[in-house]
Amino acid sequence: MEIFRVLEERKKNGKSAFFLLKMKAFMPSLREKKRYLAFEIISKSKVTDITKITKTIFSHTGKYLGELGMAKAGLQVLQDKFDNKKQRGLIRVNHLSLDPLRTALAYIQSIDGVPVIVRSVGASGILKKAYTNYINEV
Repeated sequence: MEIFRVLEERKKNGKSAFFLLKMKAFMPSLREKKRYLAFEIISKSKVTDITKITKTIFSHTGKYLGELGMAKAGLQVLQDKFDNKKQRGLIRVNHLSLDPLRTALAYIQSIDGVPVIVRSVGASGILKKAYTNYINEV
């Protein structure tokens, strides 16, 4: 969703014409630097419901980081990048919150009553490289 602001309104023949101007983008040095953390779920039975996985990740990171830490982390589980066969997925996070996220993932002991170990596989700054190197590896 793009944000616009009204620059000027002119009336011609009784009709209003609005001129819109797109907001200026942030300079690269001011943008949030993000990392993509690949994780793996190790369990005896497969956990296939990505929404339950997401809720568990958010609840445990919320307990570990707190509300302010969660806001600074900008946590986002990429649900379309989860591989059910390999039990691997990607999480987008702020670069400063990468290590606390790894620690929070280590505290997860069960997802929907199934005992699990959530392991950090690797991190990358580029989504495509994180997906090919850690999720879709041969």
